[in-house]
Amino acid sequence: MSRKRLRVLIAEDNPDVREALSELISHEPTFVLVGAVANATDAIELAAARQPDVALLDVRMPGGGGRAAAEGITLCSPGSQLIALSEHDDAASVREMLQAGVMGYLVKGGLNTEIVQAIKSAADGKGTLSRDVTSGIVQALSQHLRSGSQTSERRRSTKRRIRDVIRDEHAFTMAFQPIVELRSSAIAGVEALARFVGPPRRAPDLWFSEAASVGLGTELELAAIRKACATLPRLPRDVYLSINLSPETLATVELYELIAEAGGTSLVAEITEHALVESYERVAGAVGRLRALGVRLAVDDAGAGFASFRHILNLSPELIKLDLTLIRDIHLDGSKRALTSGLISFADKSGALIVAEGIESAPELETLVELGVLYGQGYLLGRPSPLPII
Repeated sequence: MSRKRLRVLIAEDNPDVREALSELISHEPTFVLVGAVANATDAIELAAARQPDVALLDVRMPGGGGRAAAEGITLCSPGSQLIALSEHDDAASVREMLQAGVMGYLVKGGLNTEIVQAIKSAADGKGTLSRDVTSGIVQALSQHLRSGSQTSERRRSTKRRIRDVIRDEHAFTMAFQPIVELRSSAIAGVEALARFVGPPRRAPDLWFSEAASVGLGTELELAAIRKACATLPRLPRDVYLSINLSPETLATVELYELIAEAGGTSLVAEITEHALVESYERVAGAVGRLRALGVRLAVDDAGAGFASFRHILNLSPELIKLDLTLIRDIHLDGSKRALTSGLISFADKSGALIVAEGIESAPELETLVELGVLYGQGYLLGRPSPLPII
């Protein structure tokens, strides 16, 4: 049985070293290079999106250095194993990176075979100490690496739990929150939201984040979308079903086949502002194929950050969903009203519809109607609940 190809991320400040490492990883048949960046900030963002098996981290790169990268990646991609790369073998650097969670420490300029073996060892939960590192650090590193086996077991346990959820039709249910035409109060659509039974009992986004951290994010998303689409026959023809998905899932053949079977004319695919899109060309191609089935695209959480505007400009969504942080107390904040007005004007000129999320008070609703927002959702208009809610 062939070994799974390991997904490797490179974060290295020196362009020559970065290029050499990229070439090494790309030519190793058991590795897949998920990306090569030059600073800690980009490393964390890329790791959050791609969930690499192993990340090679330059100790002294911009953006906070290897320690900042290691700590950030540990939070957003807990299944990733980390290896530090340094031009120095000083004890302070080694201890700093150990404390940040690395599995190994390599001094630059070593043999390619040493780097390859270190990556494979890290993926297996075993650490590697460069032979150039001072011997006084060996004991501290050894103690740290022993904890790697515990990390590997936690990862295996997480995978088992997520796979059980995917297989068990009773492990989660779908709730549906109405999307309302604000002036008439008529229900225009419903957003499908997963509700997990547990254990552990926690917010749905944490389930999906954990699934992504062990490489099962798409499988869990597809399971939720499949369950949501099963309710389509119970919805009136003039009410659409909105489903949430990541760019990774959006581009899969499995999603296309699922929607083709379910029928896409009543579906809206929501892509969140927080999702990193590495290749808009690839995602736009997937969106085009789904649009051919009748699916419309929504950019969720617009106004929460810069990514939403990149999504809007590159993907031309039919719906733009304003983030609840923009809607909260909008009647009291002139800046929020000005930004909302600008987005409404943009949407009108681009042919998109605005949907305001998180409406929880009558003054918020009144202000949004005055500004010209046509659609909205939130606890004031209807809480998530099982069908029928029409």
